[in-house]
Amino acid sequence: MKKKPNSFERFSNWATAATGSSAAFLLAIIVIFVWAVSGPIFKYSDTWQLVINTGTTIVTFLMVFLIQKAQNKDSKAIHLKLNELLASHAGTSNRMVDIENLTEKELDQIHKFYAQLSKLAEGEEDITCTHSIDAAEENHKRKSADHSKRQSIKNHLDPVN
Repeated sequence: MKKKPNSFERFSNWATAATGSSAAFLLAIIVIFVWAVSGPIFKYSDTWQLVINTGTTIVTFLMVFLIQKAQNKDSKAIHLKLNELLASHAGTSNRMVDIENLTEKELDQIHKFYAQLSKLAEGEEDITCTHSIDAAEENHKRKSADHSKRQSIKNHLDPVN
């Protein structure tokens, strides 16, 4: 299943790691320092300023794509891990798998369901109670009834409390 990455993939993985390192940051500081110190030598000319402006613009332009590639890969891996957790857990809603492809409006609708779950959970005495988006109201009613039954039995067995 694990495929050997192609040359570009290997290069971009290396570049991502290299540019995110302490050594890369130190190198950037040294470049800026050398540029600043060379100012008097070049009489702070337009060319002297153009060198740093052009260099930083090119690096920034390339880094945007490199960062986006790394973020896309990381995001995909996280989504796959979350999908695996959702799919493997009996109490979760499989409708949540792969929801990142839904529209903003659809995601807002699901958010409203979870806001409702949060309100239901606030009323729970047991913080370990969980609800599924598919059966929130039914679970809440059943859990509340079960809790009431337990309280009734407890009060019946121990009338002093």
